[in-house]
Amino acid sequence: MILYRPVGTAELELIAQSGYNAFPPRLPEQPIFYPVLNEKYAHEIAVRWNVRDNSDHKGYVTQFEVDDEYCSRFEVHTVGSSYHQELWVPAEELDEFNSHIVGNIKVISSFGE
Repeated sequence: MILYRPVGTAELELIAQSGYNAFPPRLPEQPIFYPVLNEKYAHEIAVRWNVRDNSDHKGYVTQFEVDDEYCSRFEVHTVGSSYHQELWVPAEELDEFNSHIVGNIKVISSFGE
């Protein structure tokens, strides 16, 4: 399954430190890791939230692949428009999720003021 994750600069730096192989642990107030299912929605998040809310006013869209069979254990949630679809992964399962990433995490778009 191809997934997308909009991120800010701080999260992107942590991804880079992993060799572009893993997403960093969630913060205590973030119980869910939620990659999104389509690029359009990822771009919206990066532009509307990452660029606006991060101190450097930059946002990025990452793309990565995760084993289909493994992904099937997580629910897809539609959280707005029909294309606002997210895969909800409990934060405590993020290490295992990372181990199912196929290849590297790629930055496919960047946005900034």
